[in-house]
Amino acid sequence: MTTHSSSYPVENVLTLRSRLAESPAWDLARQCLYWVDIYNHRVHEFYPATGQTRYFDVGDVVGCLAIASNRRLLLALRHELAVYHLETGQQTTLLLLEADKPHNRFNDGKCDFAGRFWFGSMSTQGPEGCLYRYDPDGSLYCMETGLTISNGMGWSPDNQTFYLTDSGAQVIYAYKFDLGSGAIAQRRVLIDLKSTPFKPDGLTVDAQGCLWSAMWDGWCVIRFSPQGKELARVRLPVQRPTACTFGGADLKTLYVTTASVGLSEAEIQASVTSGDLFCIKTTVSGLPSGTFAGRLAS
Repeated sequence: MTTHSSSYPVENVLTLRSRLAESPAWDLARQCLYWVDIYNHRVHEFYPATGQTRYFDVGDVVGCLAIASNRRLLLALRHELAVYHLETGQQTTLLLLEADKPHNRFNDGKCDFAGRFWFGSMSTQGPEGCLYRYDPDGSLYCMETGLTISNGMGWSPDNQTFYLTDSGAQVIYAYKFDLGSGAIAQRRVLIDLKSTPFKPDGLTVDAQGCLWSAMWDGWCVIRFSPQGKELARVRLPVQRPTACTFGGADLKTLYVTTASVGLSEAEIQASVTSGDLFCIKTTVSGLPSGTFAGRLAS
């Protein structure tokens, strides 16, 4: 199924009807896409060249993932960071976190280009979410507090800027970023969407430094300049796009996960492909998904 947009063609890649698909990551070496279906406790694996696809049940709410070495994935579950071995199915807990906050769970995350895993939490009780950084040596750092829904993250091509979305606040922040130390500083609001009826969700960054943000309840993905100016709006046939990442051999295919959770019967009828996996054929290359640089024993 192909729909039309003002700028780029959109294709429905897989019929999934996921409840809340999120956190797509492209394995460049294997030419494979991974993502999660949060409330169905699933991790999906898809090889576009062959159409081969499968999923794994990880036993709990799973907010995000990151690709690691030796056929492993890092998973941020409800209150747990774990490693999953794709060949054996073995899953090992690395640490427990925020278990004393029953209204919180982990949400989006990804690796920077030094191989550190950044993941954040969200809260149903206001600004109680945090942003964490898990380093290759196994150390953990709390990098930000006071978030409502810690969400889409990314880094500029020169690794000078870190981007973080707070969906509840309807903003995308920009921080000064130091690749060597992993420090962030000087937070500022780059994109303010409080006046819109939709919320920014997951994001990715292209090779030109522009941000592509999936708009929850917005029926679209929006491309922003590094200065926060809207450059393009690609309409999708679903109400709740959730996240996006570049894939394909040339990294010009933008894969977009979507959700059906929380939609009324009328809303589902208006967007019957909600929860499916889509792709947008772009004219710009994306940045590759970061991979975790640490050794994982599982």
